[in-house]
Amino acid sequence: MQPLAPPVPGPLALLDTTEGFGKRKRTAQWFVGSLLAVSILIVTIGLAATTRTENVTVGGYYPGIILGFGSFLGLVGLTLVENRRQMLVAAIVFISFGVVAAFCCAVVDGVFAARHIEPRPLTTGRCQFYSGEEGHFYDVHHTEVTCYSVSGQCQLRVRSNTCYCCDLYTCDSPSPVPVYHEFLGVRGCQDVLHLYRLLWVSTALNVLGLLLGIITAAVLGAFKDMVPLSQLAYGPSAPPPAIYNPAQQHLAFPGLCSPPATLPTCSTYPLPLQACSRLAATSLSEAQGGRSDFPPQAPQLRSVASFLPGEKPPPYAP
Repeated sequence: MQPLAPPVPGPLALLDTTEGFGKRKRTAQWFVGSLLAVSILIVTIGLAATTRTENVTVGGYYPGIILGFGSFLGLVGLTLVENRRQMLVAAIVFISFGVVAAFCCAVVDGVFAARHIEPRPLTTGRCQFYSGEEGHFYDVHHTEVTCYSVSGQCQLRVRSNTCYCCDLYTCDSPSPVPVYHEFLGVRGCQDVLHLYRLLWVSTALNVLGLLLGIITAAVLGAFKDMVPLSQLAYGPSAPPPAIYNPAQQHLAFPGLCSPPATLPTCSTYPLPLQACSRLAATSLSEAQGGRSDFPPQAPQLRSVASFLPGEKPPPYAP
């Protein structure tokens, strides 16, 4: 019986040595860990920017949540053995969605910071801050301030805790490119400068997350089909378990020929010599597959029996 053939890996399984497999795993862990760190920074900067003011909404932290969850699945999948491929596929899917979200948010936040916020009046100190009544930050109060332009002057209604810039406010007609001239819910005009810087930092982090997410997804996609050679049984298969036969009093393996039967020996006790000879001939015939080389009229085998000193020989049997 031929030994069992070793298991053959699937068409998508790529073989690698144990050392190469460990090196690829460490590389994948490094990329996934870096993407997780960038995702945490994206969420932190995005939340800080979107809570800076009330009338400016920033969505740059959404890609960080998706990329962070995909990175977490990737780290878990790299530590598994049984369901590693399924977990890495799920991580690649979430990272792919995060890459798309990072691209969209990078474009939106970058365009908003470049087109709708003008930092020059803020840096030169030409913007004013209206705080309302002292000690009541959450109380809403309104007042009217006078803004001057080339065509004249106009009134601007301002809410409490607002930084407003009359240089950016058009009295006659709205600007073709809408520029934010007031920012609500701030503690000073410096918060608007912080918002401007945070928007650019969030844009840069989203671009970094976009590039790192693409590379990480490619690395995980190449690693999910890797199989180390140490996990494949290419050696000869193990022998089948021995079967114990109490009747034969020896161990036998399936598919192997049983050893030839031993010939019975004649006892030294007084027994008829002819009966012993017939018994030996019959056992020898059975051991040779039921065939006997002795002719039918062959003389009987005779053996010389030895007797101990003092014993009498058996009586003669014709």
